[in-house]
Amino acid sequence: MVGRLNDYGKVEILGIGRSKSLGVHRGVVNNITQTIQSIQQAVHEAESASGVKIGEVVVGIAGQHIRSLQHSDYITRADAEEVIKDEDLDRLCNQVYKLVMLPGEEIIHVLPQEYKVDGQSEIKEPIGMYGGRLEANFHVVVGQVSSIRNIGRCVKNAGLELGGITLEPMASADAVLSQEEKEAGVALIDIGGGTTDLAIFKDGIIRHTAVIPFGGNVITEDIKEGCSIIEKQAELLKIKFGSAWPGENKDNEIVSIPGLRGREPKEITLKNLSKIIHARVVEIVEQIYAEIKSYGHEEQKKKLIAGIVLTGGGSQLKHLKQLVEYITGMDTRIGYPNEHLAGDSDAEVASPVYATAVGLVMNALKQQQRRIIPEAAPEVKEVLSETPEEENNEQTEPSEPQVSTPSSPKKSFLEKWSEKLKDFLDNAE
Repeated sequence: MVGRLNDYGKVEILGIGRSKSLGVHRGVVNNITQTIQSIQQAVHEAESASGVKIGEVVVGIAGQHIRSLQHSDYITRADAEEVIKDEDLDRLCNQVYKLVMLPGEEIIHVLPQEYKVDGQSEIKEPIGMYGGRLEANFHVVVGQVSSIRNIGRCVKNAGLELGGITLEPMASADAVLSQEEKEAGVALIDIGGGTTDLAIFKDGIIRHTAVIPFGGNVITEDIKEGCSIIEKQAELLKIKFGSAWPGENKDNEIVSIPGLRGREPKEITLKNLSKIIHARVVEIVEQIYAEIKSYGHEEQKKKLIAGIVLTGGGSQLKHLKQLVEYITGMDTRIGYPNEHLAGDSDAEVASPVYATAVGLVMNALKQQQRRIIPEAAPEVKEVLSETPEEENNEQTEPSEPQVSTPSSPKKSFLEKWSEKLKDFLDNAE
């Protein structure tokens, strides 16, 4: 997906490229060659739709290897008479990046939750305060080095630069949730093709993230097996006639599917179809609900007042909203990524399918603005993102990070990045 900020600060989508996500299973690359081809096809399509040459991309990451943990850390400031600045917060975040992880794991995001200054707790924004000891609780998102490297390898071999990696549920949340919902407490469920992602917000801060290795593709597989038909037919059946609630279909509703190469057509009752779908969807929703419970949403302080927001391609399944409300007992709505898009955006872009891609474009534009501010660069720049398995791209010359850039250590983290981070820290000291 290719996008830029318009004069009103809204995101204008210039072009989309789609391709079948081959070579990726449950959010993890399992065939490098196929993945590269999928990326190239999508990029080519996006380039011709937008008329922009794509050089650098920002990529979304998901997969069952992602886990999150809580961690608290502190720094002692040299001069308590000076007010706390951005640099202090960056120093504290960079310290968390040095945490020793399990072998083969790497930190993807370090998200500060709330700060403490000299023992005074529950501070959301410590900048401008006086204090000697700065502490924070962090939500740390961790992933497997090999999976991250494989994504990087595919992007590089497709002839692109990797500008950054963002956790997919966080990107989707930016695109579909309002600030009021994040304050009140909300669980975002993004049902994608390979994975179902969860992000929980409360008091405006991300509190919990999880990735469950089931998505829309598993439902299609079940239909394929249960009805003995080919995948293409199963996918079409799911989209056209699928429902998560078997009670809706009468016994005599039948759909006929052409047989293969001169064989007899198959007849499938819609009731059976929705029973197959229902069984798998219930399993996915229950796993997500178990994650919401483990966050502790039943405690008064952690209550999710805004309930659940469903997004991603899987959220378009008929009667899914009712099923989720029935299982969880929480208010549910479908999330469309149209709030931050320019008014004249194509209706297709505002579909829940593109929630993650729109979120990635928004994040990349935000990062880019942060980098531009110190240098007072020209106003409008362009940023790009890629739909099926995640990328997103910037139309700026990839420059070396300046020492003055506060956001540079947070941006990306393949081998080249660790070298830049070392330089940055040496300079900062």
